Amino acid sequence: MADAKPFRLTESVKAAGCASKLSPAALDTVLGKLARQHDPNVLVGFDHADDAGVYQIAPDQALVQTVDFFTPLVDDPYVFGKIAATNALSDVYAMGGKPLTSLALVCFPEKADLEILERILAGGLSKMVEAGCIVIGGHSIRDDETKFGYAVTGLVDPKKVLTNAGAKPGDALVFTKALGTGVISTAIKKGKAELTWIDAAVQSMTTLNKQAAEIIRGKEHQVHAMTDVTGFGLIGHAREMALASNVALRFFSKDIPILPGALECIRTGFIPGGLNNNRDFAECVVGYEAPIGAELKTLLFDPQTAGGLLISIAEDDCAKLLLELQTAGIPARRVGNVTESQKPLIRIY
Repeated sequence: MADAKPFRLTESVKAAGCASKLSPAALDTVLGKLARQHDPNVLVGFDHADDAGVYQIAPDQALVQTVDFFTPLVDDPYVFGKIAATNALSDVYAMGGKPLTSLALVCFPEKADLEILERILAGGLSKMVEAGCIVIGGHSIRDDETKFGYAVTGLVDPKKVLTNAGAKPGDALVFTKALGTGVISTAIKKGKAELTWIDAAVQSMTTLNKQAAEIIRGKEHQVHAMTDVTGFGLIGHAREMALASNVALRFFSKDIPILPGALECIRTGFIPGGLNNNRDFAECVVGYEAPIGAELKTLLFDPQTAGGLLISIAEDDCAKLLLELQTAGIPARRVGNVTESQKPLIRIY
């Protein structure tokens, strides 16, 4: 009898990672119709389109709360668990918080191999241990598609909460990771990704934003706004920052970091559905002010999983922050600047 075809996690789902999320247009339509609850202790709620909610519990202490889960984007269960945990923790770091506890969220086929589930949970736990975040429970349901992630609670000083709403004209924009996890994940799902592409993408997606956040918090840098770039892509999250801050953003295309293989994936047609949704929703606010290749234009909308931090920082503090991040081994780059509000909202040079 011929050997059975090896089971691949990515073949068991329709979309991979953050590309499996609902489109920003759908969320914008639905959330815009919901009634707002009024509580003076809510410092950041869902109406802010921010990374996490923040609720004040004491004069010098607030909770940061977030939840994130998705389908597999790699075939190794242990690595998938690590990526899911890294992604869920990122929202707390993006708000300037420190993760404290987490709850696992599991959707798993009833008749699937439980060893796979064990490896997913072990991978996630390894990253939670690295983050100093305690897993205190979770919830599971039967589902034909595997999904995994966490609800994470952290702590933050109410006076030091970082949101996407504080960017100021004259600020520099710094980004801490490279783009391309969405298109590379699609190539992985198709069985067409080269090993070097996979290795670079996995390295990025399993690197916590913990160290970058600690550098930002610990040195009292003049960071005015911050967000992590995930499912809505660089342009989608930049749009949220620009609207929340009532500013416009400029990006320099030559400085935008790109993962190995990302442009090749786009040229080959490995485009996740989430990328097209992001582009349909947000490209209307983008102006291309210089000749830019079609592949790079596309990559700007790529849904990222466990992506980097987009930081709006005072111009005179930018070089110092970059030096500290790069000295710590974080591949941060200056990618643009902030201007007075104007149209188009985002310009690419």
